[in-house]
Amino acid sequence: MSNFLIFMVLVLVFIAVWQITKIFELSQVGADNSQIANDKDNKINGYLMFGFLVFIYVITIVCFAKYGHMPLIGNAASEHGTGLDVLMQISMALIFVVQIITQALLYYFAFKYRGEKGKKALFYADNDRLEFIWTIIPVITLAGLILYGLFTWTEIMDVDSEDGDPIVIELYAQQFNWKVRYAGADNTLGDANVRFLNDYEGKNVTGIDDSDPSGMDDVVSTTELRLPKGRKVLFKMRSQDVLHSAYMPHFRAQMNCVPGMITQFSFTPSKTTEEMRETDKISKKVDVINEIRREKNKTLAADEQLEPYTFDYLLLCNKICGTSHYNMQLKIVVEEEEDFNKWLTEQQTFAQVIQ
Repeated sequence: MSNFLIFMVLVLVFIAVWQITKIFELSQVGADNSQIANDKDNKINGYLMFGFLVFIYVITIVCFAKYGHMPLIGNAASEHGTGLDVLMQISMALIFVVQIITQALLYYFAFKYRGEKGKKALFYADNDRLEFIWTIIPVITLAGLILYGLFTWTEIMDVDSEDGDPIVIELYAQQFNWKVRYAGADNTLGDANVRFLNDYEGKNVTGIDDSDPSGMDDVVSTTELRLPKGRKVLFKMRSQDVLHSAYMPHFRAQMNCVPGMITQFSFTPSKTTEEMRETDKISKKVDVINEIRREKNKTLAADEQLEPYTFDYLLLCNKICGTSHYNMQLKIVVEEEEDFNKWLTEQQTFAQVIQ
């Protein structure tokens, strides 16, 4: 990467020197100060256009060769995530192919049809066939993408479908942390309001209304979000103060948390945390990060050493919600359903907390 940056700096220095030279030539007495491009200028610009086309293709190939193996976010960890990834891959492939073709045509035409003395452009008043072609192809392509996207979106947002008994979990956002509330044995969240946050000497951290019996068996967690693998989860989301956004990238899930209203989103986790750690993409990512940390530790004092990185799912805020926005992340643990149920029964209910 450093060699590439050095190369780019040298190219920019060369361009700067070249431009300074041109300015110096124009400033000379008796020099040709005409602002009208001649055949020589047009020829140079034509070759530069074609050269830039080659340049951007070479850079693209180099980036794919050098960085194409690097994992980005990893495999989807939810059942709907696979369909979303396929939609994204199709969209990116189409964009890439169209970009390659259109850029080639753009710079080739700039090279081929550069200005020459005595040459005049051929004027077309209209061409119905060409207009039909460059209209119908984008229409068909975009219509296909939009329809596929609508079906995918409908499937993802169908939170009321009767595919099993979803567990209900509330994500409560506030500057600058997350709190998680699990519906109890009745799988129904009790009513809640910010007016109740100061009740019971601050123990009512999500504002549960103690007059609603459904809320007495609710369980609140402030340290982590636990989810059962293979069971649908219906998230109810609230915000205490400003607009937040619950973002769980590995589950391909994101939904705004809006003050004064409840938003919802659902998905079914398909990989436990341990299973995700063993996937090729995540294990390679962990290796890359730990290699960087090992190199960094060589320059740090003993009390500043970086700990080895271990992968965990995260709940993030994807809205710039204030000065400590970066702190809004919560560890997510996905485990087998029996382990999740055991953990949930060991937690204190709201009724036990306020006793």
